[in-house]
Formats: sequence, structure tokens, C-alpha cells
Amino acid sequence: MTKQKGIRTKVQRFGGFLSGMIMPIIAAFIAWGILTALFIPDGWIPNESLATLVDPMITYLLPLLIGYTGGSLVHEKRGGVVGAIGTMGVIVGAEIPMFLGAMIMGPLSGYLMKKVDDLFQDKIRSGFEMLYNNFSAGILGAIIAGIAVKLIGPVVEGLTNLLADGVGAIIDAGMLPLANVIIEPAKILFLNNAINHGILSPIGVEQAASTGKSILFLLETNPGPGLELLLAFSIFGKGMSKSSAPGAAVIQFLGGIHEIYFPYVLMKPALILAVIAGGVSGVFTFSLFGVGLTAVASPGTIFAVLGMTPRGDYLGVILGVLVAAAVSFVIASLILRSSKDTDDNLSDATDKMEAMKGKESSVSSSLKSEANQTDETSAVKDRSEVNKVIFACDAGMGSSAMGASLLKKKLKDADIDVYVNNSAIKAIPDDADIVITHKDLTDQAREKVPNAEHISVENFLNSPKYNELVERLKK
Repeated sequence: MTKQKGIRTKVQRFGGFLSGMIMPIIAAFIAWGILTALFIPDGWIPNESLATLVDPMITYLLPLLIGYTGGSLVHEKRGGVVGAIGTMGVIVGAEIPMFLGAMIMGPLSGYLMKKVDDLFQDKIRSGFEMLYNNFSAGILGAIIAGIAVKLIGPVVEGLTNLLADGVGAIIDAGMLPLANVIIEPAKILFLNNAINHGILSPIGVEQAASTGKSILFLLETNPGPGLELLLAFSIFGKGMSKSSAPGAAVIQFLGGIHEIYFPYVLMKPALILAVIAGGVSGVFTFSLFGVGLTAVASPGTIFAVLGMTPRGDYLGVILGVLVAAAVSFVIASLILRSSKDTDDNLSDATDKMEAMKGKESSVSSSLKSEANQTDETSAVKDRSEVNKVIFACDAGMGSSAMGASLLKKKLKDADIDVYVNNSAIKAIPDDADIVITHKDLTDQAREKVPNAEHISVENFLNSPKYNELVERLKK
């Protein structure tokens, strides 16, 4: 069990790193998608002058932003600058947009800069720091860029073309819908951002650059399966899952936070069949109508999906969402109706027991430890030690933002002055006193800030642990 958890944590960490290069610059991808949808010859309002922005953005701006972000993840701003320089090398050394090249060169350049600094920075005499900082980064960047032009750029171009040809062959063979057999279970393990922004989006942008759209942007972002899964819980669920599902459905479909339905599937694993079937049927419908999006839809809300839909593709996109939703609802309903188990999990039962007893027992503490599924417990901090509470998720933009907003309101109502914010796992500040994560991500958070108190939750939208924390901070 521990070995499996370790493997899952490593996969999540790698996936989080990939998505961490894309998520902070999603706005740039959306801007490019809007310009493409509006001003290219087949766009809504063709404009030859404004359309000249499209190619430079996809060729230079987006890869350079990825390279800078990837380098900064490894070695802050110095790594970011050298990462952008190295990325420029693969851009010049290839004849296609270098998204994959940027995702390689950014972190690699940042890593090399970090190693150079580890060797020399402590040996620099006082007064020569600026000289070293500027010339070390400049010299290393020039060397990396030269190597990238002659060697790495052509190799990555060949690899990118091979991947694109592979995806094209899968689409031509009509097998693309089967990708959701892998995508949907991976999403439930909180690899949704890694899949969408680390794998599908770079290849999708390459396709969109040549054809104006890509179906790959619809594989992970389709909000249909999650919506109807939650609606099935609203009708056929029991207990807390039934009462919380309607609100979760609104947030998932209109707000685009897909993570909110993951705990419902984890609560009853057979439901993975419902979202897989919904995803497969949705992609089959998209393929049947030959539709796609002009750019990545982020977050995966129906508004973002429709906003990135090119003219003439609305019918196919809407039908794909509806078909996925209908199939997911039918299967989820059958599973829930045939289930004789209650939907209240161990943590819920423990909280009910505490409410009846009016206090927390030693048995309760033991049960909570099991419910959180963690091998270690964090030291509980008292009020005087708590100044900063951080909600963390894979990307730091979806479920963690929602949880932070809920806790802020509870603390404000209780007149408790504590700083609360959300963050990506990799960017949790070192001075965080309490870190709140989904239980599947707590191990990563603990590695990042081992001295903080860590609280695991199963549902960012409705966790009894928020009230427990508020009551504790009142004392």
C-alpha cells in the first residue's frame, strides 16, 4: 500500500510539474485562441491586419512563456531567464511551434543554471555578485541556445511530428474515443491538469495552428460526464452526498472546477464506469461531427468550451456535451439505485458520532486518522501559532480557490483574523502554518512544507473540518 502511494505521489508530482508550466500562462493561450477564432480568414470577423498576430504568438510568445515558466519552477527568475533563452534556441532550430521543446528546454536550462550557481555563487567575492549573476546566466544561456539550435531543436521537431502523426492516425482510425478509458480514471487521481495542459494542449495547439481547431481540446474539458454524475447523486444519492451534489453540479458545469466531482467517484468507485462511458460517447460524437476548439478551454466550464468553439461547430460541440451527459447520467443512476450501501463515508460517520457525544473521543481520533488515509499525523498548532492558512491543489486555481473562499467566509463570520489563500502544491509558501489539501495530495504537501500542520479533506466544497478549525481558532 505504501509503495503504491509512493508511485501515485511521484506520478502526481510529475504531472503537477507539467501542468505548472502551462497553467500560469493559460490567459496567453486563450488570447491566441480568441484572435484565431475572430480574425483568421475563416473566423467570425476576418481581418488581415489583426490576423498577423496569430503566427508570431504561436511561434514565439507561447513557447517563450512556457520556457520561462518551466525554468522559474526549477530556479526562480534566473532559471526562468535562461529557460527562455534556451527555448529561443529550439524555436530557431525547428520549423514548427516548439511547445514540446519549450517544456524540455525550460526546466533543463533552469536546472543547469541552478547547478552552476551551486558551484560558484558562494565563491564570489563581495561586490562582484552582479557581475557574476549577469555573465554566468548570459554565457550559459548562449551555450544552451546554440546547442538547442543545432541539436535539440531538430530532434524535438522530429519527435513532435511523430506524436502528431500518431494522434492523426488514431483519429483517422476512429479510435480517439478510447482515449477516455485512460483519461477519466487519471482525472480522478488528480492528474486532470497534467493530462490537459501537459499533454493534450501542446499537441492540440499544433493541430489548431494548421487547421484552425483541434478535437484534443475537448477530450478532458467536456463538462457533460461530471455534470450528470452529480445530478444522479442529487436524485438517487443518500445523506450528505445527495444534499451537496446540486451545488457541486453548478460549480462543475458553470464554474469549470471538475475536481469537485472526484470525491463522489472515489466514494463509490464503480461510478468510474459512468464517467468513462460519458467521456467515450462524447468524444465519439465530437469525432462524428468533425468538431474541435480553437484553443484550450480553461477552466473546463461550458462557457469556456463554447467560447473557444469556432463558427460552424456549435451543433456538434453541444451535442457531444449532451450525449456525454446523458450516458453518464443513465449509468450513474443505475449504479446508485442498485447500491444498498449508504453514501456516508467513515469521516462523516465520525463527525456525526462527535456531534452526538459533544466531544472528540480517542476512538474518533483513530477513525479520523484512518479516514484521512495518511501514514503520518501533523502536530496540531494552537491559535497563537496560526497566522497563515493555505489551501493547495494540483494547479492552485480550482478546488483550492473554492475551499479558501469558503473558509475565509467562516473565519470572517467568526471574527477571526487569519490570512487564508490558495496555492499550487509546488508553490506552497514556506511560512504556511496550516495547509489544507485533498487527502490524495497531502503527502506531496507534507514534503513541501514538513513543519506546517496538514489537514486532509475529502471534499473541498463541504468538509466538516472547516468548522472544526474555526472552533479551534476561537479558543
